[in-house]
Amino acid sequence: MRSILLLTLLGSLLGAAAAERPNVLCIVVDDMGWGDVSCFGGQVPTPNMDRLAQEGMQFRQFYVASPICSASRCGMITGQFPARWRITSYLQTRAGNRECEQADYLDPQAPSLPRAFHEAGYATAHIGKWHLGGGRDVTDAPKFAAYGYDLGLGTYESPEPAAPLGLKTTPWELKREPQQVPRHERTRWMVDETLKFMQQHSNQPRFVNLWLDDVHTPYRPSEARDDRGLPAKYRDVLVETDRQIGRLIDALPPNTLLLLCGDNGPEPTLEHTRTKGLRGMKWSLYEGGIRTPLIVRWPGVVPAGTVSDTTVLSSVDFMPTLCALAQIQAPTSDQDGEDMSAALRGEKTVRHKSLLWEYGRKPGEAGKVKSGFPYPKEPDSKSPNIAIRDGDWKLLVNADGTQPELYDLHNDPNETTNLVETENATAERLKKAALRWRAALP
Repeated sequence: MRSILLLTLLGSLLGAAAAERPNVLCIVVDDMGWGDVSCFGGQVPTPNMDRLAQEGMQFRQFYVASPICSASRCGMITGQFPARWRITSYLQTRAGNRECEQADYLDPQAPSLPRAFHEAGYATAHIGKWHLGGGRDVTDAPKFAAYGYDLGLGTYESPEPAAPLGLKTTPWELKREPQQVPRHERTRWMVDETLKFMQQHSNQPRFVNLWLDDVHTPYRPSEARDDRGLPAKYRDVLVETDRQIGRLIDALPPNTLLLLCGDNGPEPTLEHTRTKGLRGMKWSLYEGGIRTPLIVRWPGVVPAGTVSDTTVLSSVDFMPTLCALAQIQAPTSDQDGEDMSAALRGEKTVRHKSLLWEYGRKPGEAGKVKSGFPYPKEPDSKSPNIAIRDGDWKLLVNADGTQPELYDLHNDPNETTNLVETENATAERLKKAALRWRAALP
């Protein structure tokens, strides 16, 4: 009888452990290209990110919602295409935002991934780069709590900058405030604060967005003056970012679902070594601007050491997917993303929804928009301003219907051969869908 009771108790404990909700940690590395991580073919050793991949799963057809920071982050937070919320470039001064025909900050009425977790009993924190409102002359941006965060430690481009990250000083300036940590120690500080938050809230599940601001230029690998070229400084900054990620994962609780990705493509591309030959870069809707690495680790759930070359995932999927994995209610059924939790469990998953992008509200006036929509200077990287991916097909076109380009990404991932003429029916179908979507936007 006693053995039966012990087995029953053990079964209950195991069942409770299986039902325990995971901690969720989303690491976004600023301007990390598809080819930056060495397990994705990068030339710089990144042993700690590689270790994450060995203990988890790589997704090699992962897309962000925009080729630029603010809009990309909007997609991650809301589960919706950022153009819905009138964010199509980086958020900046009020005058610059008007020039882009965009909002000054993310509307707090928008769906919010951290709010969904907060309402489900999670302790929630944002640590690092925000860039969804605040800074410059935008002084009325909502505080972090409006989006569901218990703690917000932002950079100067946020409603609540953390003093060690600089209250008014940008991270790329040589000068710094007395309390501000040096540029090369910012990632270390952010990791410290993440671990502190995890420890302080060990009695409840935790959701943390850790949004690093390296490997964004300018590269400052040390306090000392550094006259070396960009490749050497980039290497040192990426190595330090990887080292700090290693320090973080060594100290995480075991039941932690961790996602690591970039926010958009790289700049500079260093002769496209940082995109592994993909066309485009930051500020471009070609693959090099919107495809980044994605590594997901959750011991016991995400199959270790696996690589997905075929499953198409997007950052707008984070909302429904993470909510499903944590067994909480997503805040809205009106999502542009879809629940891809089966893919994270290693199951074969087919995407049903098309992905759509907009970058550049005034493509015909690019030269006149001095601070609104930066465009690539590299040859062959400036794209049309609307794109759609449907299955293996990807079409790009300007909002006025000009410059249609159609690519078969299965056979031509580097987007070298425009098939508009030979696949006219597919091109017309996707062009109509993309322009119909664009016409419906605010």
